[in-house]
Amino acid sequence: MAGIDLRKTTNEMVRNGTWKFENGIFYQAFRDGIAGYDGEDFILPDSWSRRERKSAKEKLSFVLGLDTDLDSFYAEIRDSPFAFLIDEFYGLTVPAAPSPYQALVETIAQQQVSFEFAQRTIANLVELAGRQVGDLHAFPSPERIASLSEEELKRTKLGYRAAYIKSLTELYLAGKLDLELWEWSIDEAVKYLTKFRGIGKWSAELFLAYGLRKNVYPAGDLGLRRGIAKIFGKRVKEVKEKDVRGIIEPYGRWKGLLAFYILCYDRKTEMERKKK
Repeated sequence: MAGIDLRKTTNEMVRNGTWKFENGIFYQAFRDGIAGYDGEDFILPDSWSRRERKSAKEKLSFVLGLDTDLDSFYAEIRDSPFAFLIDEFYGLTVPAAPSPYQALVETIAQQQVSFEFAQRTIANLVELAGRQVGDLHAFPSPERIASLSEEELKRTKLGYRAAYIKSLTELYLAGKLDLELWEWSIDEAVKYLTKFRGIGKWSAELFLAYGLRKNVYPAGDLGLRRGIAKIFGKRVKEVKEKDVRGIIEPYGRWKGLLAFYILCYDRKTEMERKKK
């Protein structure tokens, strides 16, 4: 039975200063303390109530994708052109954000920049506005981010994305932007989200995958297109959004996870290329 590989999974998480992977244990900062998971057991503060402990366990399970049926996924792709990804990323699950609001902010921060640059801006934002918890920070609350001026937000190197984050946060706090789209269909959710300035199709699809664990992927993503181009021996220019969907959609319930593995393959090969 394929279990989760915490090292591989955390390696693909946004390095935002709210978590760490240390001595085989994943630690996540929450507003009232730090919770951990070692691959078998949860490590929680003794001072937490039963409700707080239950909530932390649920959030850690959600963040790490602990209920992912990797065996079924590997069986699905074993005889496909993607079979080599099994050995490459065995035990990898899709990480998610602890809350839909955090997912939205981190998604907006990734628009039109490299993943590496986006991580630095998000970490800057967390350090600027997040509450310190031990040697980590809790992700900033929407109230805290709304209290910052656009100029303050831009100090994190968010650029034009700062205005989007501030305006969307204000709409969210006013109850005009609903992020609890758990029961919505993907098409309905994308149509709804893209009505808001700052959220395009790419952002909507990434938010739904990263914030709500919907079985969807940003088909127009450059890394995903580039990963498919590498696997099928094509040039990136030859791989359009419709080609990505044509290749990935047949994998049904596993299409989101497959897209993530392809994206991780692209990140890994790009890093190796840059080191040469």
